[in-house]
Amino acid sequence: MNNTMSGIDCKDKSSKLYLHLKKWLERAALDYGMIGEGDRICVGVSGGADSMALLYLLNTPMVFLPAFSIVAVHIDLGFDTTFRDYGIIELFLKEQGCDYVMATSDIGTMAHSEVNRKNPCFYCAKERKKRLVEIAEENGCNKIALAHHKDDIIETLLLNIFYAREISTMHPNQSIFKGKFHLIRPFAYIRESLIKKFAAEKKFPVIVDRCPTSEQSKRRYIKNLLDDLERDNRNIRDNIFKAMGRVKMDYLIKPVR
Repeated sequence: MNNTMSGIDCKDKSSKLYLHLKKWLERAALDYGMIGEGDRICVGVSGGADSMALLYLLNTPMVFLPAFSIVAVHIDLGFDTTFRDYGIIELFLKEQGCDYVMATSDIGTMAHSEVNRKNPCFYCAKERKKRLVEIAEENGCNKIALAHHKDDIIETLLLNIFYAREISTMHPNQSIFKGKFHLIRPFAYIRESLIKKFAAEKKFPVIVDRCPTSEQSKRRYIKNLLDDLERDNRNIRDNIFKAMGRVKMDYLIKPVR
């Protein structure tokens, strides 16, 4: 791996935080069978701290996981007309020393245009996933790794209860297209705060989210709600996460009309 990127320490990977994140990334991957021998994994890199940390950690030696290869993929959403962010992200991907793909799109701007009559977040997520699958197929990948973490899984559960009228969330290892691909989430056991701390420790060139609705989204509302609840009970998020694995079906009501 090239170590020329200013500010990024690519040599020292033995910090306590690095070892902690690696431990829980590998444990989640093992618990959910995320990675198999010879897998080629498409790693989505948005430019945020979470996705940069995921690529960095997947691109380091594993202790318990079998050999696999990765392709880093960045899909520009069309918000940055100067392409400054695009250049910063491409430099970061080059420094990781792995295969990578940089793709441009108008997904973000279309999601906020008159053409889209649905929720901008829904449209954007759907189209980004569709493009990721296309790029994964073009590059011989059978897995797509996303940087969704423990907090995302908890928030999605509440989002689906509040707004979709169902009890569901992101699965750590989700089969799509009849098993042709799997969406994997190696950060499933890791809190967002630790990932952000690691990104700061490594001085990743994190890109500011340019989405005009990122601070007013329903997910932001849920995040703020959980923050408020945690002021009274710091275990709120962990309790919700553990509850998803302790569902008592006999105590749930049948579907109503």
